[in-house]
Amino acid sequence: MDKLWPRQGSSPGVIAGATSQGVSESENAGNGVGVSLQSSSRDLAMPVVSGDGSGASSSSSRFGQFSEFLESNPIFTAGFGLMGLGAGLAVARQGVMRLGNLIYRQMLVDLEIPSKDKSYTWFLEWMSQYPNRNSRHLSIQTAVKQHDNGSITTKFELVPGPGKHLIRYKGAFMLIKRERSGRLMDLTSGTPFETITLTTLYRDRHLFNDLLTEAHTRAQSQQQGKTVIYSSFGPEWRPFGTPRRKRDLDSVILAEGVKERMLDDIKDFLNTSSWYYDRGIPYRRGYLLYGPPGSGKSSVIQALAGELDYNICILNLSEITLTDDRLNHLMNHIPERSILLLEDIDAAFNERKQSDDQGFMSGVTFSGLLNALDGVASADERLIFMTTNHPERLDPALIRPGRVDYKECIDNATEYQVRQMFLRFYEGHDAECELFVQKVIDLNSTVSTAQLQGLFVYNKNNPQGAIDMVPFLKQ
Repeated sequence: MDKLWPRQGSSPGVIAGATSQGVSESENAGNGVGVSLQSSSRDLAMPVVSGDGSGASSSSSRFGQFSEFLESNPIFTAGFGLMGLGAGLAVARQGVMRLGNLIYRQMLVDLEIPSKDKSYTWFLEWMSQYPNRNSRHLSIQTAVKQHDNGSITTKFELVPGPGKHLIRYKGAFMLIKRERSGRLMDLTSGTPFETITLTTLYRDRHLFNDLLTEAHTRAQSQQQGKTVIYSSFGPEWRPFGTPRRKRDLDSVILAEGVKERMLDDIKDFLNTSSWYYDRGIPYRRGYLLYGPPGSGKSSVIQALAGELDYNICILNLSEITLTDDRLNHLMNHIPERSILLLEDIDAAFNERKQSDDQGFMSGVTFSGLLNALDGVASADERLIFMTTNHPERLDPALIRPGRVDYKECIDNATEYQVRQMFLRFYEGHDAECELFVQKVIDLNSTVSTAQLQGLFVYNKNNPQGAIDMVPFLKQ
């Protein structure tokens, strides 16, 4: 058996042929059976598992040989080193990012202003005039203003464009990032949604409120003494053009006592909100002004808004894209201290003959308008003015009490109006005034206040010229 199994010190568990010649050995094992082994140069090493632990020792030796082979292979060593270096850098990068985010959260604070918020426009206007800024990417905002005399002026403002900007406000640095979404679009305007993010130190976070308050105050100062005209734009109200100078109530000359009665009625309504709520009456009031074209219906509404320091929201019911849901939404989200104006309401709906909800030249149904005016979902604290040139065309359901509470006829010029308008344009010319009034009476024809104003504007400083042109008022 000494030749059959490896001795201690030889390669454990391996029997290998030494030569190409066959070697045969036989030994009596005590049972008469001979064992013959042959090996050649083609024979492979054969592991033999021993019951005394020599197999485990063989596995350890093979692992050691494999390790020595890898250590002696420069390609593997370099690749393994690069892999370890990459893993280490990845772990370090994650650690740095987490540490940076932790420091960012602890030391910095962000304020996001979406483009749908009112503060968005206020902030852009404020920053366009702020001197201590560092902006390299600008956008332009063009404002066109038409004056009462017909002249038009254009004003350009350079506001921060998309990108990053740096300002210093009250000793603190602020990073301003304006981002524009390339995918999300405002369906009503076709413009992408935008956000402005303000970043500063956490200790200076109180400056956000100071900055926005300053921007709002500046926006309000630009509207001081002016009337803002809003128009519907999709589901919201937006300023239409630049704010207009408030119209003096004395500049609108109506029949004697008309505008005074309306003003007193509105003031009484605004001062008695608790009276309405205590009695469970909806706190809203509707006014209908009717009369021929050019009699001053729209002018007196603008003058009343200026007197009350209110703005005006104009809603065109003839707009094809206006639906019942959108109408209800707009009428329930009117800006504060605003008058809702429905001009030429007779053009939006004819006198109902076909159906209760049959609209005319509009996507709004008649029942949708009635529900928006005084339905369950209609809003309180609301002033509504309607105008029409043809009151006879209005359906009785539209102008019943609760929807229209005050009706006033704004008619063509009376003798009182002719005299007052002449003296307003030509102050101190009393003799010429009486001559002018008599010539207008002799026309034996109705004359609108718009015609008289056009005549006076044409003859700004020439009262005699206005007198001579009276016959043209009849044409």
